Amino acid sequence: MTASVLLAADNLGVHVGTRALLRDVSFSLRPGDVLTLLGESGAGKSLLAQAVMGNLPAALRASGSVTLDGATSRADDARARRPRWGRTLALLPQEPSLALDPLMRIAPQLSETHELVRGAAFGDAEAAALRDLEAAGLAASARHYPWQLSGGMAQRAAAAVACAGGARILLADEPTKGLDAHWRDHTVAMLQGVQRGGGCVVVITHDLRVAQALGGQLIVLCAGQVVERGDARTVLANPQHAFTRRLVAADPARWPRRAVSAPAGETVLSAQGLSKAFGGRPLFDGVDLQIRAGDRFVVQGPSGTGKSTLGNVLLGLMPADRGVVRRAQGLHATAFQKLYQDPVASFAPQITLGQSLRDVASRHRCAWPAVLQHLARMGVPHDLLARRPSQVSGGELQRVALARVLTVQPALVFADEPTSRLDPVSQQEAMAVLLDALDERGAALMLVTHDDDIADAVATQRWRLAAG
Repeated sequence: MTASVLLAADNLGVHVGTRALLRDVSFSLRPGDVLTLLGESGAGKSLLAQAVMGNLPAALRASGSVTLDGATSRADDARARRPRWGRTLALLPQEPSLALDPLMRIAPQLSETHELVRGAAFGDAEAAALRDLEAAGLAASARHYPWQLSGGMAQRAAAAVACAGGARILLADEPTKGLDAHWRDHTVAMLQGVQRGGGCVVVITHDLRVAQALGGQLIVLCAGQVVERGDARTVLANPQHAFTRRLVAADPARWPRRAVSAPAGETVLSAQGLSKAFGGRPLFDGVDLQIRAGDRFVVQGPSGTGKSTLGNVLLGLMPADRGVVRRAQGLHATAFQKLYQDPVASFAPQITLGQSLRDVASRHRCAWPAVLQHLARMGVPHDLLARRPSQVSGGELQRVALARVLTVQPALVFADEPTSRLDPVSQQEAMAVLLDALDERGAALMLVTHDDDIADAVATQRWRLAAG
């Protein structure tokens, strides 16, 4: 007997006014199936997940139909699917900051989901939450708030909450971004566990390793349209469409090593004996380092080991517990810039991206045409500037953030997982633009990345932080 369809979309589309952002996407998933969505940043992958859920922004309209566990509704009838949220259909959003309540500690959030969505008794819900946190490597963070977690830890916490309701249909939007190899593989195993339990999974990812590991069906989106589809491993091994071939060819494992344009110059920043603890837990101790003009200083290590904190201490965004940081004399206060791992948190939410950039240009006396030139090099379309941060994809927003940082002509950029939200093509292009701009100024880069291939391609110095 053939298993019934758990999730299906028929000619699913998303529109703003008369403009189609996503066109005629159809698929059908049965228990045990997985569908992976690949594509360029801004191609409509996250919009597809939101249209299936029924939580598109008010300005957007869905078309086509969605079937959940045998019940079909119009895609624009969000109310028909809302009662299924959490129990039948769950979404792991791309941004953990949008998925977790900043005013609740992690364990109670997870316990509440077990109790109110799955229907567990209070004591059982608390016990289940602690088991989930233990499995996610977050037992020591059970009483922490989301803002006290690293990006990777918050990603794992959000994944635990998304799965706690027991939904058989899981939509996972970039579930492995910002995770080291161990936790990436752990997340893949979690998704496979949903499949083995009789559920189905739709995964949006830029990581070709994740797509390979999951197998199943694959859809490649470009400019809101399906350009290739089929068995995941077959498509990735022998892509037919030109865009898919570009996507596969741009995987960081295939990047050539970036040549050093000039010998390292004078010291921009140095530190001696730096130590920092967070929440009573030591992150690093006795760190000595030196970053010179032209350096590409790459910091790696498991999630939660203090990579972002180290950068924040060096930039003066938080104090060290012990030790001293020295910055080169004669540099302007804005010569040290940060690219945030979570770009949503670095933009004012209620003003347009264009206004944000104009404010930066005005503050630093930068000509507007120069800002537009940076945006063009990042592949950011001009009409994107009329939108607010919540109205663009994570990848598009990170490219705008890259252009904004370059506007102030920094001497050192601390880039915290700056390409984890970008597709491989955009990753390669954005990293090249960033490095070219820094090379032109003789500026330094401090890069946090979990991707060994990116580190291999760009690093002149490499550090690895371990727990404690």
